[in-house]
Amino acid sequence: MKFGSRKTILVLFDMILIWLSVVIAYLLRFDLHIPQSYKIQFYEYAIVSMIIGSASLFYFKLYRRVWEYASIGEGISIVKAVLVTCTTSYLYMILMHDHRVPFSIYVRVMENMILIIGASRFIWRVIRDKYYKKKTDQRKALIIGAGDCGILIAKELKFNSNSPVYPVAFVDDDPSKFKHLIMGVPVLGDRNAVVQIVETNEIDEIIIAMPSVSKIEVSEIIAICKHTKAKMKIIPKINDLIEGKVTINAIRDVQVEDLLGRDPINIDLEGIANYVQDKVVLVTGAGGSIGSELCRQIAQFHPSKLILLGHGENSIYGIEKEIHRLYPTLKIEPVIADVQDIDRMKEVFKSFQPKVIFHAAAHKHVPLMERNPEEAIKNNVFGTRNVAECAHQFNAERFVLISTDKAVNPTSIMGATKRIAEQIIQSLDLVSQTKFVAVRFGNVLGSRGSVIPHFKEQIALGGPVTVTHPEMVRYFMTIPEAVQLVIQAGAFAKGGEIFILDMGDPVKIIDLATDLIRLSGFEPGVEIEINFSGIRPGEKLYEELLLSEERLGNTTHDRIFVGSPVKISQRELALEILRLEQVIAEKKGEVHDAVKHLVPSFSSVG
Repeated sequence: MKFGSRKTILVLFDMILIWLSVVIAYLLRFDLHIPQSYKIQFYEYAIVSMIIGSASLFYFKLYRRVWEYASIGEGISIVKAVLVTCTTSYLYMILMHDHRVPFSIYVRVMENMILIIGASRFIWRVIRDKYYKKKTDQRKALIIGAGDCGILIAKELKFNSNSPVYPVAFVDDDPSKFKHLIMGVPVLGDRNAVVQIVETNEIDEIIIAMPSVSKIEVSEIIAICKHTKAKMKIIPKINDLIEGKVTINAIRDVQVEDLLGRDPINIDLEGIANYVQDKVVLVTGAGGSIGSELCRQIAQFHPSKLILLGHGENSIYGIEKEIHRLYPTLKIEPVIADVQDIDRMKEVFKSFQPKVIFHAAAHKHVPLMERNPEEAIKNNVFGTRNVAECAHQFNAERFVLISTDKAVNPTSIMGATKRIAEQIIQSLDLVSQTKFVAVRFGNVLGSRGSVIPHFKEQIALGGPVTVTHPEMVRYFMTIPEAVQLVIQAGAFAKGGEIFILDMGDPVKIIDLATDLIRLSGFEPGVEIEINFSGIRPGEKLYEELLLSEERLGNTTHDRIFVGSPVKISQRELALEILRLEQVIAEKKGEVHDAVKHLVPSFSSVG
């Protein structure tokens, strides 16, 4: 039934109940026989009460969700509406007629209306609770968290006929709730009982309804739930609860990011605004995973202009549209250009005079760059040199290079080229007014070409999931997490530093694959196989974040560390890079040998 039609029926029904309340009051007052002298008063009083009563019920919003959720709050609203109705109707009758309505009738009408209107809601709730039982095709759900959010979710699942799952149990850490019923659903224990409850009650899905707890606590709960075969879902944000948006659609699958268990990053908004606000900011590689997120986050700090530079027109077009939609007043300049083209770079810098540069343009795929080392060098080395030298020449204030943990004692061409890129900006910093810094971090979850999308594709195809080595470990961050810290690190720049982000504990890739299979609703090794393919060219079992000559120091942010600047001769480095250019251009010599000359710690395993 449409909401408008249903509301009309409810209004008419309540008017009948109000009429009935007045009739009962008069009948009780006059021993079931209303005197002829009171009949006109009775009819007028009943009609006035119905009109004012309907308006009062509307005013107190009792027609918005009365039939779905009869509650204590609604009971209070009914009492308020009845008090307003009876008092206003009684005063009206006093003012309009000399023949007053007996005060006892006023009291009885009020009592009757509260009882009858309240009872109508209660009876409907009893009928509804009896009617909405678990259907045979609905999956069983265990809700973790019997607080406000968990109760709202239980209501939504229980009374929504389209819900594919039905709540059969709660779990909560509050012992006072144990063995009690909430919304007719029992609280069977605390989080430590999850595995047993799932097995005993044949639970199909676990819903974590604790949006206000820390991410660390969520990851601990997920770790317990991983020992079951139930599919895991979660209510992601406390804002959804505050804004009343907790519905079936708010429930999402638990993602790998939830397993990291890190709380939101605290950033120094004032410090960032001081170097970004009202400045022309250039982001290279703006269409990539890191570059596009940089654009999203920088936009909120009100730069005077944001230049989106990239080589791929489709990705630049996409991020331009998104930023324009989110920040319609921000000046955006999309630029299609290749960082390897020095003349084009000079043209861009001359035209826009950027003061802050985030250099995210890079080739990053390790095995692919092993097969195409020249292209890795052209983009990651020569491209970085071009953009950095333009920043120096055109008096930029800051230059932030996005680097990688693979630059430390590299075993891949990609890692070695990023280490050379770090050397370029450190050498330039010694002779420039521009503050050149690099930010070094590990893998980002969900970025293009990363392991998570690859695993998801393999799972979608039914497996197997291929892992290179059972002992391979990596550091992981989410893209927004990494970018927030990159922008924050830029505020700490004095020149020449390499900032190192706290990536948390390293994660075994085999554990990541297992978790992803389980989160997708499959059993690892049974429904989806895991195969080992062997270490690929350029890869190593574990990554490092610091070179031996770099001394690690603290910053004012607990998630950002700084490696002391390493003095590198700008002139000598420039000559070495020119030799590298000749090797590539003339194809005389081994590229790996030329790279090793620049990065002595480079040891190719390809």
